[in-house]
Amino acid sequence: MKETTVMVNNKVGLHARPASLFVQAAAKYSSNIQVSCKDPDTKELREANAKSILGVLTLGVFQGMDITIKADGEDEAQAVEVLAELVKNNFGED
Repeated sequence: MKETTVMVNNKVGLHARPASLFVQAAAKYSSNIQVSCKDPDTKELREANAKSILGVLTLGVFQGMDITIKADGEDEAQAVEVLAELVKNNFGED
């Protein structure tokens, strides 16, 4: 299993277009990929399937929040690396 934590710096967080790009990128891999974050108020861990747009949207990730990307499978290292880079590069936005 591979895992990394990255901060979401995108203005709108992980919503609408960025979430769609994230899910599309995750879907290219055969590994089981999960994304999680801690609720900023309750500190409760929220987790979703990274290949589910509804799941990713319901995480409620805002700018400045850390997300953890975990992958388990034959292409886990590449999946985590590519998804982390997508987040670090603000989903191709300024």
